[in-house]
Amino acid sequence: MASTSDIRNGLCIRYNHDIYKITEFLHVKPGKGPAFVRTKLKSVTTGKVIENTFSAGHKIEDVRVETHKFQYLYNDGEFYHFMNVEDYTQIRLVESVLDQPKLLKEGEVVTVIINTEDNAPLSVEMPASVVLEITHTEPGVKGNTATNATKPATVETGAEVNVPLFINEGDKVRIETEKGTYKERIKE
Repeated sequence: MASTSDIRNGLCIRYNHDIYKITEFLHVKPGKGPAFVRTKLKSVTTGKVIENTFSAGHKIEDVRVETHKFQYLYNDGEFYHFMNVEDYTQIRLVESVLDQPKLLKEGEVVTVIINTEDNAPLSVEMPASVVLEITHTEPGVKGNTATNATKPATVETGAEVNVPLFINEGDKVRIETEKGTYKERIKE
């Protein structure tokens, strides 16, 4: 058993007969009344996100987990297939377990969180950023760069990202996986 002081991003807890991963939290100490923790929880089985408030000192049941490195192999339309980089065993996961499935490129190494009680994969943590190639975007118009104007672009995985006007097809860009936003252009 853990308490609200142990809450952190990525912690897996058992709540309402399901396992949830904490994606956001905020400790609040109002001037009047007791402290509390406001959280966003993502179900690892359904992918549903709920918000919940725990009072300070509330006991929560944490789930013991292990992390393993897996390489993304392919998507067959229904499942995403991964291979353990240590022992080469393969697993398949549904899309709801993945945080940003549209940014997954074949060969990408991710961290899979596995429940130690039944060896079931709970969630997949992507690297902080990924480098992807722009496959389609409209050309930028010269003279429109006075402001932070952006345009939509499609990357090699099929995801759509807003990029600055100077980005062209064939450019490689770094994308933050947490928000799915453009970070920088990669010069070769």
